[in-house]
Amino acid sequence: MTTITFIGAGSTVFTRNIAGDILHRPSLKGATIRLMDIDPARLEESQLVVGKMAATLAPGAKVETYADQRAALDGADFVVVCFQIGGFEPCTVTDFEVPKKFGLRQTIADTLGIGGIMRGLRTVPHLWAICEDMLEVCPQATMLQYVNPMAINTWAVATRYPRIRQVGLCHSVQGTAEELARDLEIPLDEIRYRCGGINHVAFYTHFEHRQPDGSYRDLYPALKQGYAEGRFPKPSAWNPRCPNKVRYEMLMRLGYFVTESSEHFAEYTPWFIKRDRPDLIEKFGIPLDEYPKRCVEQVRNWRAQAERYRKAETITVEPSREYASEIINSVVTGEPAVIYGNVRNRGYIPQLPDGCAVEVPILVDANGLEPTVVDDLPPQCVAIMRSNINVQELTVEALLTENPDHIYHAAMMDPHTGAELDLQQIRDLTDELLAAHGDWIPRWARPVEQNAA
Repeated sequence: MTTITFIGAGSTVFTRNIAGDILHRPSLKGATIRLMDIDPARLEESQLVVGKMAATLAPGAKVETYADQRAALDGADFVVVCFQIGGFEPCTVTDFEVPKKFGLRQTIADTLGIGGIMRGLRTVPHLWAICEDMLEVCPQATMLQYVNPMAINTWAVATRYPRIRQVGLCHSVQGTAEELARDLEIPLDEIRYRCGGINHVAFYTHFEHRQPDGSYRDLYPALKQGYAEGRFPKPSAWNPRCPNKVRYEMLMRLGYFVTESSEHFAEYTPWFIKRDRPDLIEKFGIPLDEYPKRCVEQVRNWRAQAERYRKAETITVEPSREYASEIINSVVTGEPAVIYGNVRNRGYIPQLPDGCAVEVPILVDANGLEPTVVDDLPPQCVAIMRSNINVQELTVEALLTENPDHIYHAAMMDPHTGAELDLQQIRDLTDELLAAHGDWIPRWARPVEQNAA
């Protein structure tokens, strides 16, 4: 039977969604789901939820809990990684509050920018530790990696541990397609799209509507017209604080729609968040400090939901839009599927550097994952990707070589940071962040005075 291990299973909402997807699959109703986390209280919550879901949806499934990572991985077929090193407190709070002192504001700070760099330094060593254990106890397993900063993580794992079968997974491609279908008032199953790029900065090269005669109509003119007339974007239930204007503005400027949310994309570029331009923040509805607000809300909502789960005899969940269960099902049954995933670039996007992490369509079946080539990305979109790849590459290089200079180089190259701060400010900010994170980052990355101590 299939064994699926969750590392970081204390991320209970995420674990609930992925485990629920797995338990809905007929081919996986006899699976063994192993939950591993270092926080006993959160692990107990996840065991409660997943256990009741299994009893409801798949009585033949087994749910096990582990505090030891290697034991949880032993003999696993799939490894779902979903942890957040340092958590909301203290590390995410630090990533927001220290830059504010320098006048640098952020929205999400988990993928790029100074926050993304710090998160990469905290995260990659732990991913590498998982890879070490996998090579020892489940070398044929596939890692389904859901941790940000996705591109930095995928790049670092693929470079140091090329034998590990891994794919970085995100819901931005399929989630954005749903949003655009909603704006256009077209059923999603009537829309065909093709996409490629890097995680959070991929673009739809085609976005089309199937016609009654079987032909397809390009939907880009309708999207542009809707934005020009003020009909798009429509209010989003996903994040009412950010009305998605940034991405529509980029559509008008570049001609193509980007896959990640406006609150994310605003901090990947130098154009939208400026401390001396509050009018831009207002015009584009940019939600500064969005991620901390979201974390506080999620914790509050989860506490109320957890109490209901404790009292419930059975638990069911609607299928999510995540790819994990689809991948597992296709590998186990041989039933083919197409997903979008992040992998090492081996010519899959010829316009981007070899070895970087790219997000492309991937065929999945009993043979595993087979990435496909996207070679028609427009040059203006590639240029934005390259500005982000510079930061990713330097962060990965810092981790691989343990050269702290490259941390500063990465911060210097970040589009948003460089647009707001001068070189000395960037140096000082980076020093203060590294000092504030202390033991959460590798010793070699800490300021000299901390290493001396």
